[in-house]
Amino acid sequence: LNDVREGKFNGILVWHPDRLSRNAGDLGAIVDLLDQKKLVEIRTYSQKFTNNPNEKFLLMILGSQAKLENDNKSVNVKRGLRAKLEAGLWPSCPPTGYLVNENRNLKGHMVLDQERAPIIRQMFEKVAYEGYSGRKLYAWLKSIGFKSRSGIPLSLSNVLTILHNTFYYGRMEYPRGSGNWYKGTHESIISEELSQFVATSIARNMYLRRSSTEFAFTR
Repeated sequence: LNDVREGKFNGILVWHPDRLSRNAGDLGAIVDLLDQKKLVEIRTYSQKFTNNPNEKFLLMILGSQAKLENDNKSVNVKRGLRAKLEAGLWPSCPPTGYLVNENRNLKGHMVLDQERAPIIRQMFEKVAYEGYSGRKLYAWLKSIGFKSRSGIPLSLSNVLTILHNTFYYGRMEYPRGSGNWYKGTHESIISEELSQFVATSIARNMYLRRSSTEFAFTR
């Protein structure tokens, strides 16, 4: 659109009018350029649109129809996600410790990653029963060569994210931070009590570390 305004060209070739815009603002801008005669002609595979009232009206109808279809797709996707979540299925990539069920008839069902799920359980247990901090847990994972499905070692932030993830005891929030909670049908790796105990332990350790550390030039 900026190139048309600057006079670099005055025509557009496109397969179908619905490829031109996905919102009312862009559609209005295109029609406005036709009004200003900066855009002389839009040509599709089977139609053409010029600065003619009837042709511009038809262009606006076709563009509005494309926006309606796009909006409906968004609504349908959200409805599908909500239906899947209400059925206890996770609609996104599984967290570390789970895999997507390879059975096409069970799409959306998560299964335990037999290689990583036991390590995830040990992570929670080491914090709860052995007093591990996030950094000590990170060092332990590094020492045993633990890696994600993509073959990348976990960062410290990844470790803390796992320890705060309610998915591991069957409670799902989607999207993250939305406050929309669902009960998952997947097999839990830990109990809710263990997860809450770990969260409390981490919060307490962070508080103690902040309150006991005295840095140079404090106050």
